[in-house]
Amino acid sequence: MKPLHDLAVGDVLPALDLGPVTRAQLALFAGASGDHNPIHIDIDYARAVGQDDVFAHGMLVMAELGRLVAAAFPIGALKSYSVRFAAITRVHDALTCRAAVASISHVADERRATLDLSVIDQNGEIKLVGTAVVALPSP
Repeated sequence: MKPLHDLAVGDVLPALDLGPVTRAQLALFAGASGDHNPIHIDIDYARAVGQDDVFAHGMLVMAELGRLVAAAFPIGALKSYSVRFAAITRVHDALTCRAAVASISHVADERRATLDLSVIDQNGEIKLVGTAVVALPSP
């Protein structure tokens, strides 16, 4: 990846490829987040409400996408981060997180990049889309 201060519209950050979502990962996230909704951890419950299986917490997928942004930029550079959930992420879905520079702006004395964000699965289905605004360092 080019230096952060040289980022331009259209530049793409290195993708973050994640392994398949596991039941253990869902259980650990439930414990860490306090979100023990049975739709995410109890297969009997999931089937009783019409699902084939449990599925990932939306916030887990959002957190994984946040890892991509945090790996590329210092945490203090993050100005905003928002997402929209597009589809259910099922157990065993292998996710890829992506980010591309959509625009560059200036706010006061600061140069900022707006990133278009997405998470897709192994079949190309979009699971989550979003944006992040980050401050770019001076050259």
